[in-house]
Amino acid sequence: MAVSGEQPIVIKKVKKVVGGGHHGGAWKVAYADFVTAMMAFFLLMWLLNTTSPEQKQGIADYFAPASISSSTSGSGGILGGTSLGDDGAKADGKMSVIQQMAPEAPTETDKDGQSSTSASLDSASEQALRDALAKKEQDSFASAAQSLRQSLQDMPELAELSKQIMIDQTPEGLRIQLIDQDGRSMFKENSREPNDRARILLRAVAKVINQLPNRITISGHTSASAAGKRSDSDWSLSAERADASRQVLRGAGVDEDRIYQVSGKANSEPLYADDPTLAGNRRISIVLLREKPVLPDGL
Repeated sequence: MAVSGEQPIVIKKVKKVVGGGHHGGAWKVAYADFVTAMMAFFLLMWLLNTTSPEQKQGIADYFAPASISSSTSGSGGILGGTSLGDDGAKADGKMSVIQQMAPEAPTETDKDGQSSTSASLDSASEQALRDALAKKEQDSFASAAQSLRQSLQDMPELAELSKQIMIDQTPEGLRIQLIDQDGRSMFKENSREPNDRARILLRAVAKVINQLPNRITISGHTSASAAGKRSDSDWSLSAERADASRQVLRGAGVDEDRIYQVSGKANSEPLYADDPTLAGNRRISIVLLREKPVLPDGL
């Protein structure tokens, strides 16, 4: 303890900071690096603006490992003076730039003077157009078939007769067949004139035919006899029934010019080949033909 009357002794410790200020001197180094980088950047920008394209190409070739040539310049630097004579990347500062173009494909011409490439393009365009028209015709056939089925369902007098109509698409076109059933014949026995049932069906078919521009063929078919033999009269009978059907279609508004063929096939093409004597083999077949598309001029 201190003696009374004496002042207490206070000891102060002062830490000396070495480094040049409150933050030290590290910021000066970082700032110097930043200024150096900016100077290098602006120097690069200046060089890019002042050098010619040939000199730029020479610089690029200089740094390319495979581009090595003997120097004929005085300084030997990449920006040294150029000299006449040998091309060089490292010394001359410029070089000849040769662009090699891809060889053109040989053009073959036909006897009319049209190139084969042009001919193939025209052929491809024509085929694409044919495919588009064929698809359009296919859709039209499907729409017509649906229209006929719908009309048979909507009209009470046709609902019962719908079982005697068969609609399908064949390579020839849209085929509509009016088929006999047991006890429901469309023609009287050995008669060429269609009965009332057949006339109703033919008028319904005529409405569908008039929706499309396609030509039609009409063929008559008979069934074989119980003995399975053909009769000479079947040929004339089937042809007469087909012609009688044509007359009904004409009366329903089908243009005469659209009827391409009327034929009688007797029992040569039975619908039910397993049993040619079935009533279903007696039928009238109407086909809306697939037409070859008419292409525009120039194709």
